Amino acid sequence: MTKANYIVMTALIVALGGLLMGFDASVISGVVKFIEPEFNLTSLEIGWSVSSLTLTATLAMLLAGPLSDRYGRRLVLRYAAILYAVSAIASAFAPTFWFLVVARMIGGFGVGASLILAPMYIAEIAPPKIRGRMVSFNQLNIVIGISLAFFTNYLILKYGASDAGWAKTLKLGEYQWRWMLGLETLPAVLYFLGLFFVPKSPRWLIMKGELDQARKVMSQFNSDEQVKQDLEAIQQSIEKDKSKKKESFAELLNPTLRLVLTIGIVVSVLQQITGINSVFFYAPMIFEQSGIGTDASFVQAILVGLVNLAFTVLAILFIDKLGRKPLLIFGVAGIVICMFILAYGFNSATYTLPKDSLNEQIDTESLLKLESVSGITFTDDTSFKAAIVDAIGKEKATEYSAALITAAIKMNPTLILVGIIGFVASFAISIGPVMWVLFSELFPNWIRGIAISFVGLINSAVSFIVQLVFPWELEVLGSATTFLIYGVFALLGLVFIIKVVPETKGKSLEELEEMLVSK
Repeated sequence: MTKANYIVMTALIVALGGLLMGFDASVISGVVKFIEPEFNLTSLEIGWSVSSLTLTATLAMLLAGPLSDRYGRRLVLRYAAILYAVSAIASAFAPTFWFLVVARMIGGFGVGASLILAPMYIAEIAPPKIRGRMVSFNQLNIVIGISLAFFTNYLILKYGASDAGWAKTLKLGEYQWRWMLGLETLPAVLYFLGLFFVPKSPRWLIMKGELDQARKVMSQFNSDEQVKQDLEAIQQSIEKDKSKKKESFAELLNPTLRLVLTIGIVVSVLQQITGINSVFFYAPMIFEQSGIGTDASFVQAILVGLVNLAFTVLAILFIDKLGRKPLLIFGVAGIVICMFILAYGFNSATYTLPKDSLNEQIDTESLLKLESVSGITFTDDTSFKAAIVDAIGKEKATEYSAALITAAIKMNPTLILVGIIGFVASFAISIGPVMWVLFSELFPNWIRGIAISFVGLINSAVSFIVQLVFPWELEVLGSATTFLIYGVFALLGLVFIIKVVPETKGKSLEELEEMLVSK
């Protein structure tokens, strides 16, 4: 195996943590449709079922960096793989809603650790000229995991409703959401086994004084001359920063880190505050709001995953050619436009419930109660949904939500599809993969583990809040206002990127430290 191929193989194995993260996070998008009526959940409880994983991922990000600095990136990733498997099995057999939440939270620890450590590890082994592409493998695997979750959710839904003997034997129709969650066990086991085939991080070995072992690992990736140069540069960087290296979060207050920390914080917030996980984790719910029905909403969710995958591949191809900043500017500008399109599309919708088109879909008692709102035109989704709840109650309104919206809504669903697809494409070619590349490059050796944990924690905390409140926002603020808010945040982030974010393409980690960390 050539050295180039060995780098790629190692990066792909480590980046399998991203696939698990993407699958674990997005599989819930299909699950909420079933657990909402089964456990009689409120909008905030739906938010908890989705965001609980991110809550513990946030805590894991706080701990992952320091733990990896002490025990090594590879070892912590192995434990993350175990947590993924335990979470998948426990979630599949959850007897109650809160048991499910706890099981998901266990998986969150694996998500947080792998999300932080996989790109960090890859950045520490990859040569500068291909580092952006290699680190982006993690984001590529995340979107593959997202697409895989959407696809398996649809297949389980399809075969669960079929007459296939094997599907009936496995009880896919009876236990749809349990199968959706339990499938993650297989890739989790494969990830655990795969990590035995990757070496320890050479930069971590040098930090621990194991120079001979570090040299041996680096020789698997680079020429002898390059290994010698890199060893000297890393040793000099570590020696120069020895007095600073206290492995403490208090060190983040060091004035020399002001610029890189500001960039890290703003970019970490921006990636989530524009609503990407609202789309990934609630895709069927969003499409259902446009009136296309349940089955079509699952199909369009698959399309979201495929577009995400395709444009992430484009980002990997261009990130080391065009650079980080051009991709960020192009992509975030696209996010702004698409969010405004979505806000306009939902704002232009009207809702009028016909009197004679629901006879085969809704029970007789509910039909009689709905006569009080039939024929009335509502200009926004919140007032329409509130009227439905007043007429037939929360439980029945939830059960018949898709049928009622499909029957009542008048809007352009193609506009919504274009807005969502455009948003996902813009995100996938820019701030999705580029953020993690920047995180792996911005911070100096002596504080990298803790710094990435800190900005990753902020990213995860914002993600948790966005996921938690999204069902509530749809219920209280409505779809149009929700997407408008995301668009405004994206516009503010675009201004920051243009004015502040530097280009890091093609520079070694030590060169970037000289450039970005003030003395």
